[in-house]
Amino acid sequence: MFELKDRVAIVTGSGSKRGIGRTIALTLAQQGAAIVVADLNKEGIEDTVAAIKEAGGTALGVELNVTSKESNEAMVEKVLEVFGRIDILVNNAGISQKATVEEMTLEDVTRIFSVNMFGLFLCTQSVLKTMKEQKFGRIINLSSVSAKRGGGVFGGAHYSASKAAVLGFSKNLAREVAQDGITVNSVAPGLINTDIWKSLPKEQADAVISGIPMGRPGETEEIATTIAFLASKEASYITGEEIDINGGSHMD
Repeated sequence: MFELKDRVAIVTGSGSKRGIGRTIALTLAQQGAAIVVADLNKEGIEDTVAAIKEAGGTALGVELNVTSKESNEAMVEKVLEVFGRIDILVNNAGISQKATVEEMTLEDVTRIFSVNMFGLFLCTQSVLKTMKEQKFGRIINLSSVSAKRGGGVFGGAHYSASKAAVLGFSKNLAREVAQDGITVNSVAPGLINTDIWKSLPKEQADAVISGIPMGRPGETEEIATTIAFLASKEASYITGEEIDINGGSHMD
């Protein structure tokens, strides 16, 4: 598919079996990249690292709190110590909460933004110096269909707003670093087939599916392969873009 041999990729939030991050990490490893599995969940980190190594790939596990500047800087220091470079950053770590604007508190809003936007900013900032020195970098940020259509199945307005902020941040950064050989793009997944989706009652699930022209949820592999493309040399002239992966539930 897309050759990533000799590339080093950090994938945040890749320690959960239920999420998209693990599939992204495994997919990039299959294309030849050395993977940094960055997550708060130590057990999950070990599990993803083991899965990559069992498949013949190279992986390093790092405990990361994306909301901490010190934690991000320590991760970068460790990665450079082990691999000597950082080529790809996939900002996948994120949280959600289902609540109406009336129900949510300022603390709820701050918590969602702290991970989904501020954490993404801190992690991105921590790798920029290295990527600029290399004159090469691929930064891929996870947004959401909720950012573009004003809500979805699981998150509230604070979640939608945080994911919309990711889109604006990514486009601005793309302009800043384009001449440094760094591309910055976003993907905006729609409904994806994870454990959270499977937990919905059938009646509610059927109602959601009725709003998707393709009539099904997406698979984590469909997100991961798009990210592998954006990380590859084949996507070297694509920057500042947002790619919708939603089965037609939202079309620009």
